[in-house]
Amino acid sequence: MNRSALANDQPAFGFRDLICIRTILALLEDGIPLCRIRRSVDRLRERIPELDQPVGALRVWLEGSNRVVVRHQGALLEPDGQLVLDFDLAPPCEDDLAPLPLPTRMAEVREADFATALEWFERGCQQDSNPATLEEAVRAYRCALQADPEFADAHCNLGTVHYNRGERGRARACYEEALKHDSEHVEASFNLGNLLEEAGQREAALSRYKVAMRADPLFPDAQLNLALLYEKLRLHRKAKEHWRRYLQLVPDGSWADIARQHLAE
Repeated sequence: MNRSALANDQPAFGFRDLICIRTILALLEDGIPLCRIRRSVDRLRERIPELDQPVGALRVWLEGSNRVVVRHQGALLEPDGQLVLDFDLAPPCEDDLAPLPLPTRMAEVREADFATALEWFERGCQQDSNPATLEEAVRAYRCALQADPEFADAHCNLGTVHYNRGERGRARACYEEALKHDSEHVEASFNLGNLLEEAGQREAALSRYKVAMRADPLFPDAQLNLALLYEKLRLHRKAKEHWRRYLQLVPDGSWADIARQHLAE
C-alpha cells in the first residue's frame, strides 16, 4: 500500500488503499480468514497478473458463503483463475454422491479437475456444521480430495469433521496431510496444536500454535492458546505477551476479562 510521509503533507493512505482496507474488513466480517485473503491475492497475482488492485476486487460469492471470487472480463472467477459455475441451481441427484474416479495425471488434477474439487469442497462446507449430515460432509471432502489430492483446505476440514465425531487419530492424520501441502496452513496448524495439547504433548503443541500465529498474526485464537499454554508451563512473562496481543485483537468478552486478570497479576 501507498504510505506517504506525513511530513510532506500527503495522506497516509490513498483512495485506492482505503478501498483495499474496506474490502479486507468486509471479507473478515463475512468470516473469511486473513490467511485465506492473503492466499487469494497471491493466486490472483500469479494467475491474472493484469488484474488491477487484486485486493479490492475480491468478493464473497453469495451471502452466507465462504467462497471468494473476482469479476474479470465479465466472468466470475476463483482466485486460481477457474470459472465459477453455480452448482446449486439444481439439487444433487443420487448419482452425484458416487466417488469420482481418480485422475491419472497431475496436470489433470491441477487444471481440469480443480473446479470439480471446489464443487465437492463447497458441498462439504454446507454439510459439516450439521450433525445429521456429517457423513455426507465426509463423502464430499473425500470426493474433493480424489479430484485434487493436494487440496489442503479439504484435508483440514475433513480432519475437523473427524475431530467432531471423536475420531482423534483420523483428525490428526488429516491435519498432518494438509500441512504436507501447505506448511503454513493456519487452521491445520492450530487444530493440530489442539490435538497435541490434548495428548499432553505441550512442546509440540506450542510449536504448532507458533506456526499458526506467524502465518496469521491477527488470528486471536492462536494468541489465546499460546497464552493459556504458557500459563500451564508456568512461563508467565511469555504468557503476558500473548494476553496483550489477544486483547489488542479482542478487547471485549469473557476471555478479554480473563486476559486482563492475568496481566494485572
